[in-house]
Amino acid sequence: MSDHDEKTAEDRDDTRDGGESGNRLRKELPQEVPAAVPAAEEAPKEPEPEQAAEPKPDPGPRLTGRQRLVQGLWPPRITRAQLIVAVLLFGLGFGLAVQVASNSDSDSALRGARQEDLVRILDELDDRTQRLEDEKQGLEQQRDELENSSDQAEEARKQTIEKERQLGILAGTVAAQGPGITMTIVDTKGTVESDMLLDAIQELRAAGAEAIQVNGVRVVAGTYLADSGKGVSVDGNKINAPYRFKVIGKPQDLEPALNIPGGVVQTLEKEQATATIERSTDIVVDALRAAKRPDYARSSSQ
Repeated sequence: MSDHDEKTAEDRDDTRDGGESGNRLRKELPQEVPAAVPAAEEAPKEPEPEQAAEPKPDPGPRLTGRQRLVQGLWPPRITRAQLIVAVLLFGLGFGLAVQVASNSDSDSALRGARQEDLVRILDELDDRTQRLEDEKQGLEQQRDELENSSDQAEEARKQTIEKERQLGILAGTVAAQGPGITMTIVDTKGTVESDMLLDAIQELRAAGAEAIQVNGVRVVAGTYLADSGKGVSVDGNKINAPYRFKVIGKPQDLEPALNIPGGVVQTLEKEQATATIERSTDIVVDALRAAKRPDYARSSSQ
């Protein structure tokens, strides 16, 4: 081998060694880091103005459904229409309460009655129903007689006379006679007032009384009673105790009507007065009232 060849081989070896050494150095050096831009070259950034944070409302504690309902109803916001409706409803409720209370009082009186008293009250109601049925049949019979009579004018005249007599008894212009009762009220304490006597008259009328006389004064549809000192005034005529009622009607209806629980007799006994009732088959009511001509009313047939 010549010197030239030896050099060439040595150069080749050096080149191989140098390459391997260069590769080794590259692997051992860190990767290149990009050069940082100088701080002087960076554009200054203007600080952004801080926006004032809007205060958020405090939601507070969460409310339950009942609490939200209470907040919606209170404090109340009442309109005029609602106030008027509330007043009307209050008046209606008050009226119903009074009606229920009055019914409860009457029911309690009947609830405490004896069985015999309840039976008598039922019999009295049956008798009233029967009287109304009899009156209805009588009117139907009169109608049939007028329609079927050959001489309708004569039949109409007879019925007119009979009706006039009946109306005269009711008006107190003619005397009346028939079965009925006599009731005497003894008031030694002076506690009987006009409203108690008026209750007795109303009970008798409801039981079917056709003619009533009190201490010589005829009781008619327009009769009024008032307290007058230690006595009572009937249509302006003062009467004193004892008060004597002469009543024409069915005795079996009149007497039980006065003796019902909580009725006239018991009310008088509470006022330390006594009432005595006697039945009779012949009661005479002879106190008369003058026929009074109406000031304004006239018959529509004229």
